[in-house]
Amino acid sequence: MRDIAPEGELTWIGTLDGMEGELVRREGIHFVGIPGGGLHGVALLNAIRNGWDLVRGTWVTAQHMRRERPDVVLTTGGYVSGPVAMASRLRGVPMLVFVPDIEPAQSVKANARLADRIAVTVEDSIRYIQAEKAVVTGYPLGERVTRWTRAEGRAALGVGDDETMLFVFGGSRGARSINRALMGNITELVGDAHVVHVSGTLDWDEVEAAHGALPAAVRARYRVFPYLHDRMGGALAAADLVLSRAGASILGEFPYFGLPSVLVPYPHAWRYQRVNAGWLADRGAAGVVEDGDLAGEMVPVVRRLLSDKGRLAAMSAASRELARPNASQEIARLFMELGQG
Repeated sequence: MRDIAPEGELTWIGTLDGMEGELVRREGIHFVGIPGGGLHGVALLNAIRNGWDLVRGTWVTAQHMRRERPDVVLTTGGYVSGPVAMASRLRGVPMLVFVPDIEPAQSVKANARLADRIAVTVEDSIRYIQAEKAVVTGYPLGERVTRWTRAEGRAALGVGDDETMLFVFGGSRGARSINRALMGNITELVGDAHVVHVSGTLDWDEVEAAHGALPAAVRARYRVFPYLHDRMGGALAAADLVLSRAGASILGEFPYFGLPSVLVPYPHAWRYQRVNAGWLADRGAAGVVEDGDLAGEMVPVVRRLLSDKGRLAAMSAASRELARPNASQEIARLFMELGQG
């Protein structure tokens, strides 16, 4: 992230609560928290309160920009991005919008209308936005992800070089249906693979307790973590197959490592994850399982893929064909061009 502005300073504007501030500060980047809240799918009173918070967030951001005088702004989705985009327009600061998911969220579409340039992960996104502003860059990956090799990842996680590894995760906060489906099927799955499981923070106490109650022979082939931080890239590099949600990062991370995947789109997130999962599946890089079917389908789907080395290799090759390893550099180039202009 610091490489975007090697001769300048970066400030990250984000939510007041949650993990965001902690993660940004870990990178040594100045963090500014602003008020805000979602408007979609919330009760009327909450929507009114959140709307007022977004107005306040715009004012706070505009005041920060008045003091700091930024040369350029990079923003993407989430409710906090709205105040940042509005403040950028009010202050006349050039803005680059990044579209991470294939189908942009409403907040990203709104921001894109105010943008000077729009970076998109894949070409299919262009039909949702102003094509004349769009540049296909791919999904950016940081060096802490890309630096890992398969051997280094396995050494860091304690997985043998000759073992088959299944990596399961649901996001930084976790996915309860994935966590519980895995815990319910773990005794069978460890017969086919060494399982590395990132539960997220919300269910960690439940997962940790369930792990501790397993027989020693199962625990020996089942590693659990609430979050991997700098070792996430190691787990991706080490895996033979991954089972996860279908957030935007899979469009960059899985192709970079040539990872075949089983994707379980989050059922309550409009259709963004379903579109992401379908894009990889249509290109032969992934299989898709519905969230409600996961508990019963997990073992047969995973077992079928791991036992068919030819299909697994074909999925891996199809995934790798989709990689855009220079995405970070492309976005940085657009960012710097706008700032210098």
